[in-house]
Amino acid sequence: MSKRLTIFEMGPRDGLQNEKTLIPTAQKIELINRLSECGFKKIETSSFVSPKWVPQMADASQVFEGITRKAGIRYTALTPNIKGYERAKQAGADEVAIFASASEGFSQKNINCSIEESFERFAPILETAKADSIPVRGYVSCVVECPYDGPTPVQNTAKVSERLLQMGCYEVSLGDTIGAAIPETTEAMLDALLKVVPAEKLAGHFHDTHDFALANIMSSIKMGLRTFDTAIGGLGGCPYAPGAKGNVSTLSVAKMAKLLDYDTNLDIEKLEQTQDFILSIKEAASL
Repeated sequence: MSKRLTIFEMGPRDGLQNEKTLIPTAQKIELINRLSECGFKKIETSSFVSPKWVPQMADASQVFEGITRKAGIRYTALTPNIKGYERAKQAGADEVAIFASASEGFSQKNINCSIEESFERFAPILETAKADSIPVRGYVSCVVECPYDGPTPVQNTAKVSERLLQMGCYEVSLGDTIGAAIPETTEAMLDALLKVVPAEKLAGHFHDTHDFALANIMSSIKMGLRTFDTAIGGLGGCPYAPGAKGNVSTLSVAKMAKLLDYDTNLDIEKLEQTQDFILSIKEAASL
């Protein structure tokens, strides 16, 4: 088994999107530039969604234009539809992500369509991205539990994940959107999923609502996953998932990985400095 973990930094997008106070573009750019010095290979930089629904991400193009890109890092963007994809491509995103749901209730609330309709929206993105040689990552929300539908049947998560891969996603990130998972439910979900999808095509995306994120990551590692989404400072939350708290902290996962003798390529000291930077901004914004 590999002793290396890939940590995919979500802070600039998934971390900041739910902040009520608008963070100035210059501070977002500085955050990404600081993260670029920490050793990441992938940083989710922004999302090209409607500013009407997610005003914090209205400056996505300006953020991409303003960052200092470092060789070897993919600066990625979330794209809900073909219009968002075209904007992301124009801004120079190295990779894009599409987001489906394992539950009908969340799909309706989050992207205003059914699960089946969401795949129809994704098809032109995947076709165009393939022609443009831009990698596409898939997200699946509510892989364990939904704030509207309750517990998610494991077969739902497996079916949606398998379909995203079949459509052309290189990887699927499994989102515990409301942080309801515990090791037992995580393992049950993965047990069903690994029957149809190889572990190397999966990533874990755990929110830390009930302080089980690290335990869920350890369970996922045990079952073969080696890529995990995190957010600097544990920032995050979802505007369409009531009660969801932040993503698991990047620093916490990096320190846990080090204790378990896994290599993440991350500089702990620089992570600590970057965490202090963004948390001071968050504190000032909430005053």
